[in-house]
Amino acid sequence: MGVYTGFDMVPRLSQVLVDKHNWERFLSCIRERYQNDDQVEVRPNYIAFKSDPNLLLPFECHKFLRFGATISNEDSGGLKNYIDTVSRVAGAWFGSRAYCWDESSGIPGHYSWDDVKRSIRSYEQIDEPKIPATLAGFMVSANPISKLNPLYEIQPVPGKGQGLVARFNIVKGQLIISEKPLFTTSNVTSAITMEKQIAIELRKLPKDAQRQFLSLHNNFPGKQPFSGIVRTNALPCGAESSIGGIYPTISRINHSCLPNAHNSWDSASGHENIYAVRFIRAGDEVTIPYDHGGPSDERRSHLKDAFGFDCDCRTCSRQPEELQQSDERRRQIQLLDAAIGNGSRVLQTPKGCLKDCQALLQILEEEYEGSPGAHLTRLYYDAFQISIVHGDQARARAFAERSYKARVAAEGENNPETKRIQRLMEDPTRHNSFGLSMKWKSLKDQVPRELGSDEFEKWLWRQGK
Repeated sequence: MGVYTGFDMVPRLSQVLVDKHNWERFLSCIRERYQNDDQVEVRPNYIAFKSDPNLLLPFECHKFLRFGATISNEDSGGLKNYIDTVSRVAGAWFGSRAYCWDESSGIPGHYSWDDVKRSIRSYEQIDEPKIPATLAGFMVSANPISKLNPLYEIQPVPGKGQGLVARFNIVKGQLIISEKPLFTTSNVTSAITMEKQIAIELRKLPKDAQRQFLSLHNNFPGKQPFSGIVRTNALPCGAESSIGGIYPTISRINHSCLPNAHNSWDSASGHENIYAVRFIRAGDEVTIPYDHGGPSDERRSHLKDAFGFDCDCRTCSRQPEELQQSDERRRQIQLLDAAIGNGSRVLQTPKGCLKDCQALLQILEEEYEGSPGAHLTRLYYDAFQISIVHGDQARARAFAERSYKARVAAEGENNPETKRIQRLMEDPTRHNSFGLSMKWKSLKDQVPRELGSDEFEKWLWRQGK
């Protein structure tokens, strides 16, 4: 008896260069992590974990389907640790494509066991390299430059000045750029005071960094050019921070109300990181959101006041009927988010709050066309808090795991907030609200077994209770 668990690559990787490159970097992380572990061996065609004959990572990414094994009840933690760690690293590199499953939690693997066995047998024989038949095929599958960094280039973008454009296909969950700020500045009300503060910071920089700053776009020309550049280009160093950072490259990333990337501040490294939150095709512009949500009139007013431009992104440029529908979804997102965050309501009517979380998830999926990105991290964390406040460790653990996976994909495995969510996933009782009520008391291992995916969702969201 035991628990069959692991992750599948869904959809499977291809032989195009971007997938190969990401797989090589993933394997490099695994090799580095286990370089002193005699239970992990690099063999001619794959990395083998000696704990189980099926725990193999092939060098040819297109052959890989599954990394998983049955963990016996007598396992001292070694096999489980291998599977958990490799799954987390895969999630960091491939985002939601690394589909984690656990049959004991009613979440089955994506592929059949017969398909998995065939894929594992194929590891033993290296395929002959394929030469693309057309120039277009060559451009998709190969890179004339030896490395794929950077994944972008700075180009003029019609109506926006300069922006970042993808040089290659970029998968969801891929780190696009990590950059330290040229300098940081506090949010002061006086433009004259800000101008003086920025002048002091600029004098500290080398000449090339000063030129990088002065080359950034300024939507507020006038007597305070430095503060105009900062106002146009600064990104907050954290979600609620009053400190902003100016970046030579990241500050050139333009806005979209339907972004394909997410920016986040890593306080541990002092870097701003940009991750892809949806598939970005080569030639597409990389975009992040500058707005704070709401319907289009509120967003556009805020963007005009704060950044000095009129938004004409794909969402704001929809036909009137479609834009009206989008605006209604955005209003519902605001209303549901406010209702879920009402502390007294969480204590008094938790089931209603959890129902709102599920409704919000459906609206986010529709409005953001299947890729809500960082919105999922907050939504699942809210659901975690609702559950743990009432002592429900089982559901809290499941929601924390979903929040963790979403955060790895949007902000990376090493982000301090990602690590905090990971600790809560491992032990939900760490949260300071645990036990305010024991209305839904459960233990973290009391997850129902042998449920299909639909039944598991009903259990998770307390439908029918």
